[in-house]
Amino acid sequence: MADEVVEKVRELLEGQIDFEGQRLAELMQYAFLTTVGAIAFIYGYVTQNVYNSAYIGLGGTALTMLLVVPPWPFFNKHPVRWLSPHIGASPISISVDGKKMS
Repeated sequence: MADEVVEKVRELLEGQIDFEGQRLAELMQYAFLTTVGAIAFIYGYVTQNVYNSAYIGLGGTALTMLLVVPPWPFFNKHPVRWLSPHIGASPISISVDGKKMS
């Protein structure tokens, strides 16, 4: 029972995301930070208060970090299918400039 719980926690903390998930996370990061930066700048300019701009920027950065950094399940919708290893197959020999490499 305890081993199952430990294994589930380990899987959650391991952070499995695929290549498409990495691309999505990067796009989300750029979109959110650009939007938050523009909103923070405009609001700070309109209110003439740099603290408002800083608070909105920091809050938006924290929200973006919460959305992008954890390995959410939608970041692993296209897992990589690896080829199975050839167990017992003969070793592959590579020849470079006429010399056999192992």
